[in-house]
Amino acid sequence: MIIEAHPDGRQGHICGALADSYADGAAQAGFTLRRLDISQLDFPLLRSREAFENGPVPDVLVAASEAIQWAEHIVLVFPLWLGTMPALLKAFLEQVFRPGIAFQYAERGATRKLLGGCTARIIVTMGMPTIVYRFWFGAHGTEVLRRSILNFCGIRPVRQTFFGMIERASPEERSRWLKKMEMLGRQGS
Repeated sequence: MIIEAHPDGRQGHICGALADSYADGAAQAGFTLRRLDISQLDFPLLRSREAFENGPVPDVLVAASEAIQWAEHIVLVFPLWLGTMPALLKAFLEQVFRPGIAFQYAERGATRKLLGGCTARIIVTMGMPTIVYRFWFGAHGTEVLRRSILNFCGIRPVRQTFFGMIERASPEERSRWLKKMEMLGRQGS
């Protein structure tokens, strides 16, 4: 499953092109693929623990929730905003990674992971050099996504691919990025 999570629904941004290339590679390899562009969805924010734990998934997200449970591999593509995922992606994950879908509460505060057997790849674009994000900032924004959301629900391994300095990238460099995504799609990784 590919989740394109750039909040700007207009066509032409690099996140869309990366998702397209990954999907092309996956299709070439014969993988069954579902794709979702969350910028096209209108869903409410969760505003209480009660709503998170016991409220229904909004109708517009039921198919997305089912696709996440169906998926063997999830690809998340988004731009880095303020060091982490855009708020729209976080709001989406809060709606579809709920108890009973992604994890189950157990005794004494423990949880049971319901998405075991699934793997993921996080693909992030950013304006800064990737080495700065990885080593100076410790990739903190994507580490939260990897460990506190995906691993928490049983999704592992979670691999990360970063593309930095996107505004300054040459056409040749962008072409290499797209070829890399197509290769990863063919591998299903």
